[in-house]
Amino acid sequence: MGRLRGCLWLTAGLIVALLAGFVAYVALNRATTQVVEEAPETRQVSVVVAAQAVSVRAQLTQADVRLVEMSAASVPPGAVGSVEDAVGMVTMVDLYADEVIMSQRLVDPDITAADGRRAIILADEQVLMALPSRDLLTSVKMLRPGDHIDILFSLEMPSAATVAGGVGVDTTGYYYGVQEEEQATFSALENVVVAGITTTSTDPAQPGDPTAVLVAVSAQDALTLKYLIDAGGTLDFVLRAPGVEDLFDPNPVDIDYVMNRYRITR
Repeated sequence: MGRLRGCLWLTAGLIVALLAGFVAYVALNRATTQVVEEAPETRQVSVVVAAQAVSVRAQLTQADVRLVEMSAASVPPGAVGSVEDAVGMVTMVDLYADEVIMSQRLVDPDITAADGRRAIILADEQVLMALPSRDLLTSVKMLRPGDHIDILFSLEMPSAATVAGGVGVDTTGYYYGVQEEEQATFSALENVVVAGITTTSTDPAQPGDPTAVLVAVSAQDALTLKYLIDAGGTLDFVLRAPGVEDLFDPNPVDIDYVMNRYRITR
């Protein structure tokens, strides 16, 4: 009987010890979890910040952004994590130097919004103009928003021989009489930024064929381009190398220029 009582006490002691150990484990685990949750986040992540002040409606370049390491706890939601994801995007707000760039403050100029509008880059003194997309460079889909282009035209003009041959000018300054014309080709505008390209589709996955090239130009340049188009000029675009923005100022080309350059005799 005494032996049985001893076994019962031993068993009860073991059960109490196990329960105490389990309670201690649970309490320690909860305390450890609470400490981890309350401890500040020390993990470092890469984020993109503005390298300098950037105005609203500007297209970000490599010089505008830089990559830094920050504590994950201090990174705001939507922060851009790579320079490639920021360059080429258009700002929707003014950015200050060292400000973390967030995706919700940028818009992709290649994407058409749900309301059909696009991100257009315009300065205060500029207007937006749509040019026909009949040129070969646009038809093969080589142009992208943000590209720098030169705008070329070929147009029939009164020949020098006609003017020298006695076709007069009346008191209003206009030519009268029968005029001979010859083609002249020239650079109408240089270093123009492509603000956008409209297509036959609004689906970014299937953009369709180009319908117009949108350019940001001054009001006077817009009138000049309209005159050349309305006069029947043939329009072409040429694409500049990235970063090249100097003026080339090429000479206009007509039949006399070609003959002199290649030493062709009449």
